[in-house]
Amino acid sequence: MADRKIRVLVVDDSASVRQTLKQVLDSDPDIEVTATASDPYVAVERIKQEVPDVITLDVEMPRMDGLTFLHKLMAQRPIPVVICSSLTEKGSETALAALDAGAAEIIAKPKMGTREFLLESSIRICDAVKSAARVRVKPRPRPLQPVAARPKLSADCILPHSQPEAMIRTTEKVVVVGASTGGTEALREFLTALPADCPGIAIVQHMPEKFTAAFAERLDGLCRINVREARDGDSVLRGQALIAPGNQHMLLKRSGARYCVEVREGPFVNRHRPSVDVLFRSAARYAARNAVGVIMTGMGDDGAKGMLEMKEAGALTVAQDEASCVVFGMPAEAIKLGCVDCVLPLGRIAHEVLRLSA
Repeated sequence: MADRKIRVLVVDDSASVRQTLKQVLDSDPDIEVTATASDPYVAVERIKQEVPDVITLDVEMPRMDGLTFLHKLMAQRPIPVVICSSLTEKGSETALAALDAGAAEIIAKPKMGTREFLLESSIRICDAVKSAARVRVKPRPRPLQPVAARPKLSADCILPHSQPEAMIRTTEKVVVVGASTGGTEALREFLTALPADCPGIAIVQHMPEKFTAAFAERLDGLCRINVREARDGDSVLRGQALIAPGNQHMLLKRSGARYCVEVREGPFVNRHRPSVDVLFRSAARYAARNAVGVIMTGMGDDGAKGMLEMKEAGALTVAQDEASCVVFGMPAEAIKLGCVDCVLPLGRIAHEVLRLSA
């Protein structure tokens, strides 16, 4: 796809949203909106004329809701989909259902000031479309003006690089995990395979604000371990996984023999907040050889440099393999840096983490 632009179909019942999304996406030199549709029925006709590389899809539409259309699309003619919808706290459950149905990315647009939000979030929207374009989708039977790129900051802006401050090796291990595109399903498979007494886990999954609480709650109902959205100062305990809140960084800290997390504001790192690099750097500093790092499916390179720091501090590291990744970006970058101890299919990662933590 490198020799041509990413072709996008915008599906939204609001004419102003369709116009604004087209303006935002067309401003990126790698993307072009080839068609728009006011609802899924019109979208089907557009797809018959030209199959897009990516579809941006609203959820709340009058003749057919976006979730129903997504199920039909993934069952009959899979195309990468970015959900772009006004979602309340309750609506975030719908967004998670969309991820389960095969959506590649989620963008939450507010009910008020939608046009202004879309313009201000143009980089995030374009990145989501580019990420979705790289997703390998599989059939799922139903159950503006060019915008200047935001500077790509490193973890230095949150936690300056320094020597590890961890205690000597103890019997207590801590596991840190980073994931992005495709990570919601990968984390579900990983966490449901863990026993109730597994080491404490801290997770960064690139997700929008307000989605992580619902995501954690859903996983908590599926897993033998406890899973919840992290709060500042939470202890990292055996049999528990803490997921970084959307739009906030999460750092691992150590107080005596106790691991805990710090949740804080800060600039985007590698265009993400929360950032995997921030979590991994903090693990290198405060857990060092007592840590096990796992990097999973996702676009870009967030987490690669942090994993290198973990490896240099004595931590053990695991990467998901290409065949089981939705997007083999983040693990590939970590592997290129030579900081991964083992590369495994998703189904074997939980067992390996337990072995390394023994």
